[in-house]
Amino acid sequence: MVRSKRKFPLAFWIFIGLILGILAGIALMKTPYIAVEYIKPFGTLFLNLVKFIVVPIVLFSIMAGVISMKDIRKVGKIGVKTVIFYMTTTAIAVVIGLVFANVFKGLFGQISTSGLEYTASEAPGFITTLINIFPSNIISPMSEANMLQVIVVALFFGFAVITAGEKGKAFADFVESANAVSMIIMDAIIKFSPIGVFCLITPVVAENGTSILGSLLTVLTVAYGAYILHMILVYSLAVKAFAKMSPLKFFGGMMPAIMMAFSSASSVGTLPLNLECTERLGAKKDVASFVLPLGATINMDGTAIYQGVCAVFIAACFGVDLTLVQQVSIILTATLASIGTAGVPGAGMIMLAMVLQSVNLPVEGIALVAGIDRIFDMGRTTVNITGDAACTLIVSKLEQ
Repeated sequence: MVRSKRKFPLAFWIFIGLILGILAGIALMKTPYIAVEYIKPFGTLFLNLVKFIVVPIVLFSIMAGVISMKDIRKVGKIGVKTVIFYMTTTAIAVVIGLVFANVFKGLFGQISTSGLEYTASEAPGFITTLINIFPSNIISPMSEANMLQVIVVALFFGFAVITAGEKGKAFADFVESANAVSMIIMDAIIKFSPIGVFCLITPVVAENGTSILGSLLTVLTVAYGAYILHMILVYSLAVKAFAKMSPLKFFGGMMPAIMMAFSSASSVGTLPLNLECTERLGAKKDVASFVLPLGATINMDGTAIYQGVCAVFIAACFGVDLTLVQQVSIILTATLASIGTAGVPGAGMIMLAMVLQSVNLPVEGIALVAGIDRIFDMGRTTVNITGDAACTLIVSKLEQ
């Protein structure tokens, strides 16, 4: 009798890697240098491989997606739906973050604010942001991995191929071939996800384990509570109502990408796996190739929740009680800043600085949460990529 070998899915092995990484991190809490010096480099190596393939994936998949639509107006329609979804869910995310923070702010521990120093990076103005969207040459967006500019390059070439008609067919064939090759490389890299997740999570737990149990535990718990509520409430209702999909099926299918996002804290790094998960859930390839890279750049639901919670927390530490008008200002600022800081390194911190300045809170307050920003970032990245996937499935369904 021949036994059938049961092959465990990738999500199972990533989960095993995550659990083992957490346990290893706890075991190494007294000697975190071992995790940092000997385990973290392999996590960095894996993340470098993922980032290496992200630019070709974004460039060629968006080009291929645009070309396959064969209609510039159709691309415009999908773009408008995508941006409306992202802006709406970001605004809801800030509201959830503020509500949670206000309900539980009495539990925030009093932390001394004396001697705080933090130099905020200057947020780009509207004109600067607009100019920076368009690259001055075709090489720099690729070499700098500026995703917003890569998307613009891909759109220009995709539109040009459609307009060129028969003369653009040879270039379209090249794009299709390059996209297929990039996907094969991506699949090979993704197979190492369980090892990568283990090596990325172990040093985080080893270095931050004790601080998680300290005075900042409450604000982390509030932020993660808001993260979870937003994912379960907003995304479940959205995929059920518009994509006609069971939330359990959605979250089950997204587990590999969710665990990768939590471990890596990188939306762009999780993009290849997110593409794979959404296509398995039934998203149209051309829609996923357009919506997901755009979302990895401008969709910041998790970051928006972080802004709301941290703004109330910092205000409480300085003895300031935010008014309703100030909190509305936080909602508007965080929503608009999510696009205004797209593609900017350290966008979360820049957004928080903008939010604090909008309600006249000391920017130095960022120093209160900067030490555990990585822990916040793991959660907010998870929310961000799940929102990208929800939008992809919804837009894909609406386009059918």
